Amino acid sequence: MAIKIEKKITAYEVVKPEEEAAQEASVTAIAPLLERDDILEGSTYKIKTPNSEHAMYITINDVVITEPDGSSHRRPFEIFINSKNMEHFMWIVALTRVISAIFRKGGDVTFLVEELKAVFDPRGGYYKRGGKYMPSIVAEIGEVIQQHLVSIGMMEGQLSTPELEAKRREAKEKLGEDAVAKGNQCDKCGAMAVVRLDNCNTCLECGDSKCG
Repeated sequence: MAIKIEKKITAYEVVKPEEEAAQEASVTAIAPLLERDDILEGSTYKIKTPNSEHAMYITINDVVITEPDGSSHRRPFEIFINSKNMEHFMWIVALTRVISAIFRKGGDVTFLVEELKAVFDPRGGYYKRGGKYMPSIVAEIGEVIQQHLVSIGMMEGQLSTPELEAKRREAKEKLGEDAVAKGNQCDKCGAMAVVRLDNCNTCLECGDSKCG
């Protein structure tokens, strides 16, 4: 193929065939997207907020990845969010497409949890059943993804324990209904849920506690 040179030549370099081949070999190929099987296993989670009479149902489907050594593990492939409430239809469709695209790219997708849970509704959050404060619907979607990743082994941790639920009730009783909404950021999990209980800074999201 002929190439027209329109600028003045000031220098040149001869590249040997073996050097050119080495340069091409050094280029890192982009990993292919995960492929979808005809049938996927998944879980559906229900979100019910006090701001809407209609519940939101979140379905996350997984693919099974088989490693060269014969072991296998599940990882998320796609997400669907359905609700009779059409108020949020447009951004929900956009969110599901973006998240599904990230799932299919593979790699570490756990960063989605922190990003989504850091979204705050300027109109104010709400308390879900059990007294846990949610800063926004998007944040609760992030919690659902976290719950799913924990269940399939992609994230460590346990989302709720009797001890953690007790701390949440104690915070609500001692500090008031809006105490959790004014919490500070947790150094461990990143959630805005750190409150002062019995002279200890306690995260009502992951249970991390520091006294002093």
